[in-house]
Parts: sequence; C-alpha cells; structure tokens
Amino acid sequence: MPGWMQALGWGWVAGAALVLGAAVGWYARVPQRGVAAVMALGAGVLISALSFELMDEAQARGGFASTAAGFLGGAVAYTLANRWLAARGAKHRKRSDQRQASEAAQAGSGLAIAVGALLDGVPESMVLGVGLLEGQGVSVVMLAAVFLSNVPEGMSSAAGMRAAGRSVRYVFGVWGAIAFVSGLAALAGHTLLQGVPDALVAATMAVAAGAILAMLVDTMIPEAFATTHDFAGLVTAAGFLAAFALSRLGG
Repeated sequence: MPGWMQALGWGWVAGAALVLGAAVGWYARVPQRGVAAVMALGAGVLISALSFELMDEAQARGGFASTAAGFLGGAVAYTLANRWLAARGAKHRKRSDQRQASEAAQAGSGLAIAVGALLDGVPESMVLGVGLLEGQGVSVVMLAAVFLSNVPEGMSSAAGMRAAGRSVRYVFGVWGAIAFVSGLAALAGHTLLQGVPDALVAATMAVAAGAILAMLVDTMIPEAFATTHDFAGLVTAAGFLAAFALSRLGG
C-alpha cells in the first residue's frame, strides 16, 4: 500500500477515536471522575510518546538546534492560538462539567470550541504521517498514544458540550469533521515532507511535540487534576510507563 494511503488511513483511525469517545461521553453518562482518570492516563501516554518517539527521533534526524527551535516554536504557536480561542469561549472545551460556555452565554463559542478541538488534534495526526516517511510502517507507540488520548478528549468534550446545551448534531458534526481532517493532516505530514532536508523534518516533528505538550498542560491535565485530584499524578505516571514499555518492548 502506498505511503500516502497508509498515512490517510491511520490518520482516520486516530481521528475515529474522537468520535468513539464523544459517543461514550454523550450516551454513557460516565462519571466525571472516570472521564478525568482516563484523561490523565491519555496525558501520560502522550507525554511518553512525544518524549521517546518525537523528540528522540527529531534530534537524531536534524540535531539539537532545529529540534529545540521547532519545539519552542510549536509551544509558542499553540499557546497564542489557544489564548485567542479561550477569549472567544473555548477555554473549557475539554471540561466534562458545566464550565463550557454555551452559545447563549457567549455568542460564537460553538465555533471557537470547534476550532479549538481542531487545533488540539492536527499536530498529533500530522506526526503519524511524518513517521511513515522512512517506509517502515506507522509507529505503533505513536498511534496508540494518539488513539488513547483522543478517546478521553472526545469523552470529556462531548460531556461538557451536552452540559452546555449543545445539540447532538453539533457534537457529532464537530468530532466527525475533525476525524476526517485528522486523516488529511496525516496525509499532509507525509506528502509535504517527502524529500526535504532532515533538519526540516526534525523541526516539524519538534513543532508538533511542542504543541502537544502545551495542549496537554493547558487543556487535558487541568481537567484530569480537577476531578481525580490526588490520583491524577499516579494515573498519568501509569500512562507514561505503559507507553514507555510499549516503546522499548516494541523496539
């Protein structure tokens, strides 16, 4: 199967986890503590993956300078975009409680939340496509990390959207569209970086890593800590260790 087709397919698989999580969060009425625990687990998995998959490989490909510049650039870009969206009603887009802004409380918040969810998901999907550049197949660790973090993201956001009075059409329209775009992001990550210098590939991977880490600290970890509280660190550490073990045993 051509690499571009694999990138598109795996991007859609990862994106489908958002729809799956949204369905669970909307229909299953999972307790907030349970949603937050899964969120903490997903955060730990992603931290491990960006540490040992993205940053390690980026440094090996392009050296420290391009990796460091890309990492800081990704974190800055995400933070600025997130602050802009937060001011327009998307601040609590991953919260499962009643803190999400409703359209009645803040006009335009529905669009801001949708754009924020897209902002959160695109860097993760792009790195799946970038990882296929060597022609060795998708990184199992990275795919598992993105999938396992997308499920609680969808769960928590959908529960919060329901609490804010959003319609089922809005919720699944948002997550269905983002799942589709996830495939396109993975495809872009694979096709646009074909044949470019290793330093540029490394910088791109590091940009994604910086954006993902900023996203975790700004959106996922606060939700996990707010509800699981004393156990958030332990659950996050368990997720980190699971992904680390998969990385080392898989290698």
